[in-house]
Amino acid sequence: MIKVFKNIKGDKALWAVVALLGLFSFLPVYSASSNLVYVVGSGTPMGWLVKHAVLLFLGFGIIYGVHRIPTHFFKGLSLIAMPIVIILLAFTLAQGTTVEGANASRWIRLPLIGIKFQASTLAAVVLMIYVARYLTKVQDKVVTFTESILPLWVPVFLTVVLILPANFSTAAIIFSMVLLLCFLGGYPIKYLIGIVGTGILFLTIFILMAKAFPDMFPNRVDTWTSRIESFWNPEDSEDVYQIEKAKIAIASGGLVGKGAGKSVQKNFLPQSSSDFIYAIIVEEYGLLGGFVLMFFYMFLLFRIVVIANGAPTIFGKLLALGVGLPIIFQALINMAVAVELFPVTGQNLPLISSGGTSGWMTCLAIGIILSVSNKNIISEKEAVDMNSNNPLEVLSGQL
Repeated sequence: MIKVFKNIKGDKALWAVVALLGLFSFLPVYSASSNLVYVVGSGTPMGWLVKHAVLLFLGFGIIYGVHRIPTHFFKGLSLIAMPIVIILLAFTLAQGTTVEGANASRWIRLPLIGIKFQASTLAAVVLMIYVARYLTKVQDKVVTFTESILPLWVPVFLTVVLILPANFSTAAIIFSMVLLLCFLGGYPIKYLIGIVGTGILFLTIFILMAKAFPDMFPNRVDTWTSRIESFWNPEDSEDVYQIEKAKIAIASGGLVGKGAGKSVQKNFLPQSSSDFIYAIIVEEYGLLGGFVLMFFYMFLLFRIVVIANGAPTIFGKLLALGVGLPIIFQALINMAVAVELFPVTGQNLPLISSGGTSGWMTCLAIGIILSVSNKNIISEKEAVDMNSNNPLEVLSGQL
C-alpha cells in the first residue's frame, strides 16, 4: 500500500477533492439505500453499502491505473476503441427493448460475471478523446467542412444516433460537449452552426418517425415529451411526484439539515440513491451542505481548467477539457433537476450516486485528467523515440 501511494502522480489537489467526494458518498448512499430495502424490498442497507464500497474501490483502481498511462497513448487508443464502442452501442440497441419488464436498450449484460454495463457512458469518454485527437491533428491547418465530415462528424453522429433512441439526455449531453470542445479547439464557428442545424433536423425527423411508427421505439419519445410537458405544465404524473418529493426534501432540510441518515423523503422519493440523491443530501445536511458540495464541484472544475492550461501540448489541453467538463456538466444537471430548474433526465451525481458503470467512467475520465497533469511523465517525442519498436506508441506519436 505504501508503494502504491509513492507511485501516485499528478495534481494532488484533484486527488484530494476526488477522494473527499468518494468518502462523503458513503453517507448519503447508505442513508438513501433504505428506500431500496424497505420500499422496493431489495437487499439490506449494509449490503448496498458494501456494494458501493466495492464499486468505489474498483473506480479508484481505474483512476490509479489510467493516471500512470502517458497522455499521448490515448491518441492511438481512441482510434482502436472508437470502432469497438460503435459496435457495442449497435449491439446494445439491437438486443431488444425489454429484459424482465425493464428497458434494456441502455445496457449490456457481461457474460460470466453477470454485471450490467452501460455502453453509452464509455462511448462518451472515448468520443471526447477521439475528437481531441482530431482537433489536435488539424490545429495548424485550414479546416474545411467536407474534409472533416468523415474523420470527425461521422463518428460523432453515429455515436449520438445509436444512443438517442434509449437515452436522449445522454445523447444531448455528448453532442453538446463535442460542440463545446470543437469550439474550444478552434473549429470554425460557421461549421458548428451548420452542425447544430443538422442535429436539430435529424432529431425532428427521428421524433416524427417515432410518432408515426411507435413500435420502432416504444415509450421512449413519449417519455421525453411527457417529461418536458410535465416540466412546463406540471400535472399528476410520476415525474411531477419525484420533483415534488425532492422539493419537500430540500425545503425540510433548512439551513443545516436534519442530520446524517435522518431524511424522511428518502422513503418516498424514487431513485433517492442515484438521480435524486442531491435532494436527500440537502435534506440531511441543509443548504450549507448543498452549497459545500457544489463548491467541491466548482473546485474540481477549477483544477481541470488549471491542468488544461498547464498541459505542455494541445492534445493534453483538449483532452483534459474534453473528458473533464462533462463531469461538471452532469453534476450541475443533476442538481438542477432536484430543484426543478431542469426537466427530469436520469443523470447521476458524479462520484456520489450509487451505480457501477457511470461511476467507473467518471473515474476513467479523472484518471485521464491526472495523466495530463503528471509532469513527471517524459515528453511525447522522447517516449516515441525510446520505444520506437512498440507499434501503439509509434502510432500515438505519429497521430
